[in-house]
Amino acid sequence: MARHSMSGCTARTTFHLIGPQSWTAVPAALVYDSSDPFAVRVRFGDDGAEDDRTHDGGSAFETAAQAAGADDDAYDPAPDEDGGVEWLLSRDLLRAGLIGPVGEGDVRLWPARNGLDVLFLQLRAPSGEALFEVSGVAVGQFLRETDALVPVGTESELLRVDDELTALLRGGTDNPTSH
Repeated sequence: MARHSMSGCTARTTFHLIGPQSWTAVPAALVYDSSDPFAVRVRFGDDGAEDDRTHDGGSAFETAAQAAGADDDAYDPAPDEDGGVEWLLSRDLLRAGLIGPVGEGDVRLWPARNGLDVLFLQLRAPSGEALFEVSGVAVGQFLRETDALVPVGTESELLRVDDELTALLRGGTDNPTSH
C-alpha cells in the first residue's frame, strides 16, 4: 500500500532480480514527487527495515546495483540516507510498459505474456545489466495514485519553466522561488 503526502506518494514492493539459475528478492520503493512530475524513482534496498540482507550475507540492493552497473545516467551512485541505490524512470515509460514492450538503451520494460501479473524491468549500464520482475498490479496501483496527485497531461503546469528562464536571463538565481 502506498503512503501519501500532499506532494507525492511511496509504494514499497519487492523486485525480483532474475539470475542465471535463481532469483533474489530485492526490497524497493516506488517514489513519486509532484515537484518532478514526469519522474518515478525506484529505490532499491528500501523496505523500511533495518536489515536488507540476502541469504548469502550480501545486501539485496548491492546485488542489484552490481548487476545493473553504477555508471548509468539514470542510476544515482550516491546511496540515499538508508544506504540504497536509486534509478530514475519516466512515469509515462512505466505506464506504457504495463501494456507492451517499451524503452531503448538503458531502461526497458515489458509485461509478461499469458496475463501473468509480472512486469519485467531491464536496466543496462556499461558495467553490467540486471533483469527484474515486479508485480504489474502493484505498479498499476502506484501509477493510479500518482495520477490522483498529478493527472496525466497536466505535468507541465506544475513546472515554472518561464519563471526559471526569466531569472536565469536576468543573471539571478536559478531558483525563482528563492528571495
